[in-house]
Amino acid sequence: MSCADEIFIAMCRDILENGTSTEGEKVRPKWDDGSSAYTIKRFGVVNRYDLRREFPALTLRRTALKSAFDEVLWIWQRKSSNIHDLGSRIWDSWADEDGSIGKAYGYQMGVKHIYKEGEMDQVDRVLYDLTHTPYSRRILTNLYVHADLHEMNLYPCAYSMTFNVTKEPGKDKLVLNGILNQRSQDVLTANNWNVAQYSLLLMMIAQCVGMEAGEFVHVIADAHIYDRHIPLVKELISRTPYPAPTVYLTPGKTDFYSFTPDDLIVENYQYGPQIKNIPVAV
Repeated sequence: MSCADEIFIAMCRDILENGTSTEGEKVRPKWDDGSSAYTIKRFGVVNRYDLRREFPALTLRRTALKSAFDEVLWIWQRKSSNIHDLGSRIWDSWADEDGSIGKAYGYQMGVKHIYKEGEMDQVDRVLYDLTHTPYSRRILTNLYVHADLHEMNLYPCAYSMTFNVTKEPGKDKLVLNGILNQRSQDVLTANNWNVAQYSLLLMMIAQCVGMEAGEFVHVIADAHIYDRHIPLVKELISRTPYPAPTVYLTPGKTDFYSFTPDDLIVENYQYGPQIKNIPVAV
């Protein structure tokens, strides 16, 4: 099985067997029928994926890797918070009549800040630092800006990415590692989606700055399974997984702002049947 399957199955079993329930408590999310969407959850889940070993794509069911890549480009490259700039429809429930999700995600990435080296947004600062001071311990982004929360249609879930560079003995290329901090995650609908997209982001940035993508670490403060998802998760983790696919980006491309979903190459991706009509709490 792929490492993503192994980690996902272990995480889900841990949540189901050792998690705590929010049933009967005051919770914000609701189902379409207006009833409260309760969860069973685990606090402080940490999963590690070595991108030098294999790409962490779930094979128990298909992850739409190109759509996941398009969304991370929407945030990090296009720096947009309007769903009209995004190919998928996953943000529709949080958009206003103009398609905006407010001052969230891509908006924050595009805000210019003043540094002694000049004016840059968060993305360009990361690229600058990795190029000029790769061993800095200050290379990170933050989307959870308290001053703007009241103008966000959804508070950022995946809110911070920290980059760290290591050098391995006998190797010329530096290794780029990254930590994604996430305050909350709907495990069934979003876990591998987030893992895949931020792994791809790490691969893309590494390629742009002449490094090798190394470890991707995913830290989730509240990893939860919704009550109506429990039977779906149990069926999913009972399946027989496949080996991981081969996933890479167009070789030789190093301009961060020229990547498109067509630059994502996926080979030999085998997967189980999709779970359809998953209820989503809003």
